[in-house]
Amino acid sequence: MLLTKQQLAAQEVNRLAPYAMLSKNSAGRKHKEQKSKDNRLCFQKDRDRIIHCKAFRRLETKTQVFVAHFGDHFRNRLTHTLEVAQISRDICRTLGLNEDLAESIALAHDLGHTPFGHIGESMLDEIMQNYGLHFEHNEQSRRIVEKLEKRYPDFDGLNLSIEVLDGLIKHKTSWDKPHGEYEHSPHLEAQVVNLADEIAYTNHDLDDSLRSKLITLKDLENIELWKMAAEKVGKKYGKLKQNDSYIQRCISNLIDYMIQDLYEESEKGLKKQNIVTIEDVRNFPEPLIRHSSATIGNLEKLRRLLTDKFYFSKKVAAQLNLGKQIVSDLFEALYENTKLLPQKHREEIKKGEPREIVVKDYIAGMTDKFAESTWTRLNQ
Repeated sequence: MLLTKQQLAAQEVNRLAPYAMLSKNSAGRKHKEQKSKDNRLCFQKDRDRIIHCKAFRRLETKTQVFVAHFGDHFRNRLTHTLEVAQISRDICRTLGLNEDLAESIALAHDLGHTPFGHIGESMLDEIMQNYGLHFEHNEQSRRIVEKLEKRYPDFDGLNLSIEVLDGLIKHKTSWDKPHGEYEHSPHLEAQVVNLADEIAYTNHDLDDSLRSKLITLKDLENIELWKMAAEKVGKKYGKLKQNDSYIQRCISNLIDYMIQDLYEESEKGLKKQNIVTIEDVRNFPEPLIRHSSATIGNLEKLRRLLTDKFYFSKKVAAQLNLGKQIVSDLFEALYENTKLLPQKHREEIKKGEPREIVVKDYIAGMTDKFAESTWTRLNQ
């Protein structure tokens, strides 16, 4: 049976919690669009627009921790994004929240990331401060979907729903440094993506650190979260050889534990604070989707280990320091000689866009491989 858009919207009302963001209650889009016979609800359309845009495809060769061409099995921005989307959907399904909205935010949350990961981002931010500006990848993600993508004749960007844009600009994890405060708290679906992002990168970075041998199982012996996961694996499978399958089972149990902790703590908080409507969510000053204090403390210990032995290891730093130099050199060369920019970017400058903004946009959109090959060509 083919369901109409009205029937799908009614299903959503019956299925979701009263404090979820319903498609029928969306504030709409910035640019008015002609009505279509399309049966998809608004956040489903957003998801599809994001998946089909150029910036999404470029994530495949952008750094997560290891530069994208370092090895075939290490995560990149695209695989990370897909993991965040999957975890976000699972959490929303259990909590009665809007899966399509959370998935859309998750799929778009890293579109604005630079080549060479956070070192590329920090370098661009340092450069932009010379012009009284700053660079932050969440803000750049929103700029991409509001302006830089050119897929429609009637408007710039993807014209995503206001709720997706709100989730992007308010996205915040331990890595992020958002600028400014907001009048209203993000909706619960955006809060889910914030935590799903942290769950995903903590666990896949741990996996990659073990794969690279920068962290060993011995390093994890005093990490409470790992000990709990290993104990569960032991109870289920007995004594296992500490090989790849053992590590994968431990990490899977660690993800399960973190998500279950989130369910229990979030449900407890929603009841305690008497959250009944979306307005209650917006007016509550603290995150309602959260981990328990015990888990937060244990996560900090695990992340400290990752920071000391993985993120700032000599092996990772050697790759990323080159990336920092590439970003710096590219900005200087392209700013000084705009003839090196593609024609469409030179046209933006002619229309009045500041040169530093155009160069920043161009570099931020580069993949690792393209940035490195452009840098090599300019230095020949």
